[in-house]
Amino acid sequence: MTVSTPANPSSTRNTPAASAPQLILATDLDGTFLAGDAAARHRLYRLVDQHPDIALIFITGRGLEAVMPLLSDPAIPRPDYVVCDVGATVVDGRTLQPLQPLQSMIDAHWPGEQVVAAAMRPFTALQRQDVPQERRCSYFCDPATLAPLRSQIQAAAQALGCDVLYSADRYLDILPPDTDKGRTLAALARLLDLPRERILVAGDTLNDLSMYTSGFRGVCVGESEPALTDATAALDNTYHATAPGCGGILEAIEHFGLLAADDAFWKPPATARAEGSDLVMVYHRMPFDEVMEGDTLVQRPPRSPNGIIPSLLSFFEGGQKGSWVAWGIDDPKRGPFQTHVTVDAERYPTLTAARVPLTRQEVDIFYKRFSKEAFWPMLHVFWERARFREDDWQVFLKVNRRFAEATAAEAAHGATVWIHDYNLWMVPATLRELRPDLKIAFFHHTYFPSADVFNVVPWRREIIGSLLSCDYIGFHIPRQVENFVDVVRGAMPAERLAWESCAPRFLTYGCAVGLDTMTTRLRVGDREVALGAHPVGTDLRRIHNVLAKPSVRNDIFKLRREIGARKLVLSVERLDYTKGTLAKLEAFERLLEQHPDRQGKVTLLMVCVPAAREMTVYRTLQNQIEQAVGRINGRFSRLDWTPVRFFAQALLFEEVVAHYAAAQVMWITPLRDGLNLVAKEFVATHGIEGSNGVLVLSEFAGAAAELKGAVLTNPHDPADLTAGLLQALSMPEEEAGGRMRQLFGSVEYYDVDRWGREFLDAVRGTDAT
Repeated sequence: MTVSTPANPSSTRNTPAASAPQLILATDLDGTFLAGDAAARHRLYRLVDQHPDIALIFITGRGLEAVMPLLSDPAIPRPDYVVCDVGATVVDGRTLQPLQPLQSMIDAHWPGEQVVAAAMRPFTALQRQDVPQERRCSYFCDPATLAPLRSQIQAAAQALGCDVLYSADRYLDILPPDTDKGRTLAALARLLDLPRERILVAGDTLNDLSMYTSGFRGVCVGESEPALTDATAALDNTYHATAPGCGGILEAIEHFGLLAADDAFWKPPATARAEGSDLVMVYHRMPFDEVMEGDTLVQRPPRSPNGIIPSLLSFFEGGQKGSWVAWGIDDPKRGPFQTHVTVDAERYPTLTAARVPLTRQEVDIFYKRFSKEAFWPMLHVFWERARFREDDWQVFLKVNRRFAEATAAEAAHGATVWIHDYNLWMVPATLRELRPDLKIAFFHHTYFPSADVFNVVPWRREIIGSLLSCDYIGFHIPRQVENFVDVVRGAMPAERLAWESCAPRFLTYGCAVGLDTMTTRLRVGDREVALGAHPVGTDLRRIHNVLAKPSVRNDIFKLRREIGARKLVLSVERLDYTKGTLAKLEAFERLLEQHPDRQGKVTLLMVCVPAAREMTVYRTLQNQIEQAVGRINGRFSRLDWTPVRFFAQALLFEEVVAHYAAAQVMWITPLRDGLNLVAKEFVATHGIEGSNGVLVLSEFAGAAAELKGAVLTNPHDPADLTAGLLQALSMPEEEAGGRMRQLFGSVEYYDVDRWGREFLDAVRGTDAT
C-alpha cells in the first residue's frame, strides 16, 4: 500500500513506506479522536504525525465539508483517507478527491437527495438535519413518535433501494444500500490491500457499531454511549477503554500490542525543561545590525531603527531572563556560525540573542521575494499582484519551522512567546506541537484583509490554522481583528464568545476602517483564542532627544529659511504601490491647475525611500513617479520656485524629524496601510515643538481609526485627495491648533511603551479566562 503524502505543511507526518503500515488507525472524530484530555490528545497526535509506520483514516458521520476545517488545523494530524457521511463518501486525505472505483460504486446506488427527501416528506415525525452532507439524508426523530412509523419508513427506503440507519434513538439516516462505516471501511481495506489484523477502529456511539461487527479489532473509548458498550460486550476483538477519547485509543494500542514497547515513537514525550527564558521575542530581525569588520562579525546600532525594537528590549531591563530569536546569515566566509550572542551585557544582562541560521538564498526567497511578492500585495488588497509559488512556500515553511525549533529550545516551561508579523505565520503551529506548555502570542504589524481577499492565498487554511494555535492574537485596529474573524468563520466553525465596543478609543463610523464592535474571544473546536486591537505607539523620548540636538535645530532653521513664506507639504514613505504616491502627485498637479493662486505659495517635498535593488517589482512604479515629478515641475516651475522637490533616498531619522518640524502639512495617502507610524511621528514632533502642523491622512490607513483630529481623505477619490490638501492649506491657525492638541494628546498617552505593556498585559490576562 502507498499512502498519500499529507497536504498539511505544518505537520511533520511522514509518508509510510510502500509496504503495509504497522498500524492503521480508523477513527471516529467527535467523542473519539477529537476528545480526551489535552495530554492524551497531544501524545496521540504526535505519535500519528511522526511515526513512519502509522496510517490514519478519519471515519465519521460528518459530511466532507464539515471535516475540512479539521484538515486545516495544524494541531490535528492530516489523515491519509477520509470516510464521511457514515460511509457514503470516501476521499483521498491529501487531494480530497473521490477514491475510485469505490466512490463510483456507492454513487451508482444512490437515487439522489431530492428523490429521497420527497419520499420521506410524508413522515412528519422526521425533521431534516441542516448539516452539510452528500449521498445521505439525515433526520432528527423522536423515539415515541417514530415507533409506529418505523416499518413504513423502512419500506419507503427499500423501495428506493436504500438502507435506514438509527442511532442514539434520536438520529435516522437514509443511505445507499450496504453502506455504513464498517462496510465502507472493509471495502477500502480490500481496495488498498490493507491487512485487517493491523487495523484498529475507534468509536464512541452506536453509529460506529458496524466497524466492530465487520470483524475489525476495535476500541470503545471511555465514556462511550452505553448502547455501543452493550452491543460490543461479547465481541472478542473489542477493547473497552477507561480513558475517554485519545486516551482510550492509546490504551488500546498498548492492550493489543500494536507498537513495540521499545518503539522510540511510542515512548511518552519528555517534559519541558525547567530552565530557559521566561519571555521570548520572535522577530525577523535582530535588535542590532551585523556587519563584518575584517574577519570579525560585529554588532552595530540599526541603521534605520524603529521605535518597536527599543520598546521590546525594555521588557528585559528588569532582569527577566529572555531570548530574542531572529535570523542570522550562515555564510562560511563569516566563520563558524554562532547560535547565541549577547545583545547588550550592561543594559540587558539576562537577554540572549538566538540566531536562526539562514543562507542568503533562503533570506532572499523567504523574505525579499515570497513575503514581498506573495503576501505583501495580498495583505494590502492588491491581490492581483500576488505571485504564489509552491517552491517558495516550501522554503517559507522550512524557515518558519527553524524559527519554531529555535524558540522551543529557548523557552522555559510555561514561558510567554511573542511572535511578530506575517513573515512568521507558520511558527505558532509547529511551536504548539513542540511545546504545548507555552503561552503563544502573535502581533500582526501589517494590515489584515477580509475573507474575499485573504482567500486567494492557496495555503489560507494552513495559515489560519497556525494562527489559531496562539493564545492571543493582536492587530492594530478593530477592523483588522474583524477581518481576521471573517476569514476564520469562512474556513471553519467558530463561535464568537466575547466582544466589546470600539468607542471611545477608536473611530466607529468616521472613516473607512472604522467599526462599532470588535470580537475579543473566539472558540474554534475545543480551543479558545483571545483577540485585541493594539495600535503601535511612537517613541516620544527618542523624538524629544532628537529635537534637542543642536545639529537638528540647525537643520530645522535652514529648512524654514529655505522655504520662506511658502507652505511646506511633506510626504515621507517607502517606494511601494500601496502608498498611493502617484495618485498624490496627480492630486497636487490638479491643485495647482484648479487654484492658480496657490502656485508659488506651496512646495511639496517628497521623500521616497527606494526598495532594495533585488526587488525589481518596484522599478516601473519608480519610473512613473519620476516622470510625474518631471511633468509637474516642467509645467509650473518658476525661477524662484520648484513645485515638487523629490528625493529618492533614505534619510537619517534626525533629518526626517527636522523635516517634520519644518513642514506645515503632512500628507499621508496610502491606498491601504496597517497603521502608519510616520503620521504619529509627525504629530509627536509638532506636539513637542508646540507648533500647529496639519495632518492629512488616508482614511484607509489604520492610524485613521485612532488619530482623531486628522483631516481624513479618500486616496481612491482624485477630487477628495485634492480637496483634503486644500483644506489643510487653508485651515485657520485656531482650528489647526485645536486639531494638533487633540492628536498629540492621543499620541502622547498611547506611546510605544504603553503599547508593549498593554499587549503583554492582555496576553497574561488570558490566564484568567
